[in-house]
Amino acid sequence: MILVTTEKIEGKEFEMLGLVKGSCIQTKNFGKDISQGFKNLVGGELKSYNEMMNESRAMATKRMVSEAEEMGADAIVAVRYASAAIMQGAAEVFAYGTAVKYK
Repeated sequence: MILVTTEKIEGKEFEMLGLVKGSCIQTKNFGKDISQGFKNLVGGELKSYNEMMNESRAMATKRMVSEAEEMGADAIVAVRYASAAIMQGAAEVFAYGTAVKYK
């Protein structure tokens, strides 16, 4: 499955099948949350949260691709990601784009 952020794929003509999306909400366990809270006091990278967001982005992408495959898509164009805090220590990552089929 080809994923692009552009609205076109060089050298390909396609028909649009429709919107596809995937989301994932994750949280870190309480112990990790406390240790990351200490980082707020001294500064530095929140590696545990980076890992959480990377995992969420990968899962949201996988779910979006699965939806596109069910539609018979060859690619997804105009791929975008959004994120939002759901509660303290929990975040949602939302992936969406337009599923297309090559002509």
